[in-house]
Amino acid sequence: MELTVNGERRRVAADTLAALMIELSYVGAWLATARNGEVVPASERATCPLADGDLIEILAPMKGG
Repeated sequence: MELTVNGERRRVAADTLAALMIELSYVGAWLATARNGEVVPASERATCPLADGDLIEILAPMKGG
């Protein structure tokens, strides 16, 4: 299926948000995720289904100075 991940179109095999993160090598409980503008808590990623055309954001906190 095709998704937009962090603004980039990607063709992926994953069918859940957790599987997508593994497929794209995103690891860490400190990552924040959203599907179609809705925050997806880490505890719900394994059951969060993906559909063709979804907009996915995977964000990491940044240190400021």
